[in-house]
Amino acid sequence: MSNNNSRRECLKKASTGSLATGAAVTAPVTMAADDCVMRGTGDLGVVIERSTGSVLVVDTTAKTIIQRIENLGDLSHASAVMSRDQRYAYIFGRDGSLTKVDLLVCRIDQRTVQAGNSIGGAISQDGRFVAVSNYTPGGVRIFDAASLQLLADIPTPGSKTVGLVDTTQNRFVFALYDKGEIWLVNMDNPQKPRVEKFTGIGKLPYDALVTPDGRHYVAGLFGEDGMAMLDLWQPEKGVTRVMDGYGKGDKPLPVYKMPHLEGWAAAGDKLYVPAVGHHGVLIVDRFTWEEVGRIPVHGQPVFVMARPDGRYVWVNFAVPHNDTVQVIDTLSGKIVKTLKPGKGVLHMEFAPRGEAVWLSVRDENIIKIYDTESFELIESFAATKPSGIFFTSRAHKIGL
Repeated sequence: MSNNNSRRECLKKASTGSLATGAAVTAPVTMAADDCVMRGTGDLGVVIERSTGSVLVVDTTAKTIIQRIENLGDLSHASAVMSRDQRYAYIFGRDGSLTKVDLLVCRIDQRTVQAGNSIGGAISQDGRFVAVSNYTPGGVRIFDAASLQLLADIPTPGSKTVGLVDTTQNRFVFALYDKGEIWLVNMDNPQKPRVEKFTGIGKLPYDALVTPDGRHYVAGLFGEDGMAMLDLWQPEKGVTRVMDGYGKGDKPLPVYKMPHLEGWAAAGDKLYVPAVGHHGVLIVDRFTWEEVGRIPVHGQPVFVMARPDGRYVWVNFAVPHNDTVQVIDTLSGKIVKTLKPGKGVLHMEFAPRGEAVWLSVRDENIIKIYDTESFELIESFAATKPSGIFFTSRAHKIGL
């Protein structure tokens, strides 16, 4: 097959029916792995199929599936990061696996099972190192991104690790769930990383975010009504408590699913953060780190994500409200659209420049793509219990 034909085959849709809305439902194109070589990488991505240990390689421009890749293990709580050349996706499986997937030839390049239970990972600023955060046996392990050779093992005896992110200067940051600490890891010497430990940050840090400039690391505290912030430009100043008492005495609701702070939203001089145990999105001044507003929403937020230009913020929810997505206008601070994509909306991902958003609807085995200006459904395709959606545009963003 010629290179031109290969590219045409990679973009071809295979129609398998339609929805009542009229949007086409597409399925993976059957092709040899090498047919995917001759193409750019900037509009590629992966969709996690959580129940089958597989991922779909997708094209965000053509809005179609290129190929399914199987045998990735337990993906029931999987996440991914991208190599800086956007060719490889590193998939972190719940079974402790780290799988390097070649998106051009649509196959597994390297794979290792590095722990008993992992919860996510990060890739360094220069793309040389991949770090994995573990529940069992705890700790963080750091690998060479090219070979997946283990470079460093950072144990955290007696504690799960959470909120692992990359930041500037080839550093990683993470929190210790059981000990209430934040650790900052410098990779100047890959075989012997320097670790700074910040203790007494608060109870049960469950996840964290890093600001787009890589300056502030903020850990949410499940055991307390607040957050812990570390200024990575001035770590010697230690951890500062922010957003203390955001519940304001309100009785928290049962938490059915922990919110994901890595899915927080930054728009202009405001941050939009899910409120743990409350049906609300907090508006935070990104300079003072004080709450300046609150938006009542349909349920307990899981992901609060801004369109790339910051105009709209999209929110999905934990059970029993996970059939709904709401859109907040950041100019007015009000909800301007409520969508009902279907039961089990687990994840959202914007196209690189924000004209569309992809939603995984697990319980209906479908991916739905909406226009982010008109809020109309523009495309759908079948996927088996889809969850995380990760596009290669993440390669050039800190903390993703």
